[in-house]
Amino acid sequence: MKTFFLITLSLGIGLFACKKESSDSSVTPSTTTLADAFKKFNSTLSVSVDGNYVVIKSTGIPDHKSPYFSATSSQYEAYNGTNAQYRKNPNSISTQNLVFRIPLTPTKASSPQATPLGPIGVSINGVPFFNQYAGPSQPLTNEINSFDQYNGHPQQTGQYHYHVEPTYLTKVHGSGALLGFLLDGYPVYGPVENGKAVMNSDLDAYHGHSHATTDYPGGIYHYHITAQDPYINGNGFYGNPGTVSQ
Repeated sequence: MKTFFLITLSLGIGLFACKKESSDSSVTPSTTTLADAFKKFNSTLSVSVDGNYVVIKSTGIPDHKSPYFSATSSQYEAYNGTNAQYRKNPNSISTQNLVFRIPLTPTKASSPQATPLGPIGVSINGVPFFNQYAGPSQPLTNEINSFDQYNGHPQQTGQYHYHVEPTYLTKVHGSGALLGFLLDGYPVYGPVENGKAVMNSDLDAYHGHSHATTDYPGGIYHYHITAQDPYINGNGFYGNPGTVSQ
């Protein structure tokens, strides 16, 4: 199924001219640039614009193999990762009906909101991003051992997700590549920038910073995935989040 991009020329010319980086690190990208970034989503997803929101529809099924598929599935692959403590959890991957509505033009929040348990964003293959907790204020210490060879696993309803670096995506697209967006509309990049590993100390309290990227040459606030907790996001959404239904 082809991705649908419904951003019109008039919308691109009339409403969203690219702005230079502001002092509060909140940068409004041009619609043209945003459309180019969203073209990086897997073509099996539906991507469209509804008013002030980008709408992404996904089944949540990863585009890679996993031991969490049924053994009879063509996507089944036994665990072959490097974690000697790996223990498969009792859940299996199942098809979801995820609808993400994220701001077309992200803006810095005056009162940042904490990220919820469950989806906090979506990766370019349609798999949700989850935050750094296994449960309310519970670290991932033990849950990490159930991550498959691509750093994902399903929860009780079969919803596959990533809490940490999605290694299949960084292997295919590059460690510094655009990996998706959080619900506030700001992009998520991999753990390498300008040829160097990104450290938590390079980022702010929300696990991001602002400057030009390949996808946003005019500059934009963006998150980075790192190898250290909190992995994807820190003290809540930098911007005003949209919604996800499932």
